[in-house]
Amino acid sequence: MIDLMGAADAPAIGAPGRHAMSYRDLAGQISETQDMLGHAGLADGDRVALVLPNGPEMASAFLGVASGLTAAPLNPAYRADEFRFYLEDLDARLLIVEEGSRSDAIAVARDLGMGLAEICVGENAKAGAFNLRLREEPDRRKVTRNAGTALVLHTSGTTSRPKIVPLSRDNLAASSANIAQCLALSPDDRALNIMPLFHIHGLVGAVLSSMRAGASVHCAPGFNPLRFFAWCEDVGPTWYTAVPTMHQAILARAPRNAATLASLDLRLIRSSSASLPSRIMEELETTFGCPVIESYGMTEASHQMTSNPLPPAPRHAGSVGIAAGPEVAIMDEEDGHLLSVGETGEVVIRGANVTGGYENNDAANGAAFVDGWFRTGDQGLLDDRGYLWLTGRLKEIINRGGEKISPLEVDEVLMAHPAVDQAVTFAVPHATLGEEVAVAIVPKDGEAPSEASLRSFADERLATFKVPRRVVILDEIPKGATGKLQRIGLAEKLGLAP
Repeated sequence: MIDLMGAADAPAIGAPGRHAMSYRDLAGQISETQDMLGHAGLADGDRVALVLPNGPEMASAFLGVASGLTAAPLNPAYRADEFRFYLEDLDARLLIVEEGSRSDAIAVARDLGMGLAEICVGENAKAGAFNLRLREEPDRRKVTRNAGTALVLHTSGTTSRPKIVPLSRDNLAASSANIAQCLALSPDDRALNIMPLFHIHGLVGAVLSSMRAGASVHCAPGFNPLRFFAWCEDVGPTWYTAVPTMHQAILARAPRNAATLASLDLRLIRSSSASLPSRIMEELETTFGCPVIESYGMTEASHQMTSNPLPPAPRHAGSVGIAAGPEVAIMDEEDGHLLSVGETGEVVIRGANVTGGYENNDAANGAAFVDGWFRTGDQGLLDDRGYLWLTGRLKEIINRGGEKISPLEVDEVLMAHPAVDQAVTFAVPHATLGEEVAVAIVPKDGEAPSEASLRSFADERLATFKVPRRVVILDEIPKGATGKLQRIGLAEKLGLAP
């Protein structure tokens, strides 16, 4: 059972414009969901795919499924061929959609012999309340899997076939407790969730951490910077969590919402899932008048690994903080021995929140686990205070004729340019050097920096070999489904690769 720590009558799940569901109501909703799934012949270890829009029903459906079976949330925006890949790979037995859904997943599920259930929300229902109706029964085959797996997600698979990451109820309990503790969440807290609920950040960073603390989470219907401040007026959140690109979009709307800003009483803002530029952190703290807590997470760790602490403890722009749950160390990426303070290598972790291994992938597990440590694929160093400083993904480090360049370092420099709103540094192929440095830039509104001025700005602050040779100025940089800026494959997307 997923941990629900709130008082029976306290609000648990809400949404803008709707009455919140209490913890008592949520426990009943979870029990009803489990009963229906049991009557359909499903048991612990069976996988239930969730293809639902963001919102409170997605949150309560996830809790209902994960409490006794295995939830497999999928991006509702996938096309039919993508649904086929994921549903086949997961070997899911049931698909849950909203009533009246026209998702391509339905036809694929029927073709695969899966069952189909619909979430039906009554008029004026409390947020998160629904009836789950079985429309088509799943086949009665038995699937033998480890009981206790609450959630399965795929890795992003930017350079290879996506891997299945199984996370147990114990993994999720550990991670949600870690987040609740480091943010000092209490029953008085109200989170505004704007993250996708098919992603670990939204599911654990916002929903499960709130449930662990007995607090409430209010789920918006996706992210929309034009509606963010209206949602804040409605919900009165004490905190929210998002990726850096979302924070930037919110900052761009802030001057138009001065009255709402003045009425907000945020205790903190959390940022995770990508590096937060120092300038954006400073602007957020100035605009909202509260601390910004940058955390570091990944799917294989059930989200959180490190976090900057709350005041009065020091937090450092550019650092992802101190260990916040699992043990964190730095490993030599070649010979596997642990490095000393200040030495740069691969970030490794171990702890109760870390997956036991990828599913049916001995080769990946052999590469990822060394002496009980999980290799994150990220490069960084620990300073003498225990703060972790990331220098980039190992796969994203640019190798220019033997010179290693951290894209994050170049990003940080160019983000300090007064005309730059976003900067993403990436590698482009080079005939003799192997790779060359390039950067995609989105200017601030009303600004039109030249390529020459941007290169000159970088040249004054970086070693010559780190200065981008290619500068691409765009209206928008391609993002992934969760709003993260993606370096791998960007050269191909922008037509800079042969």
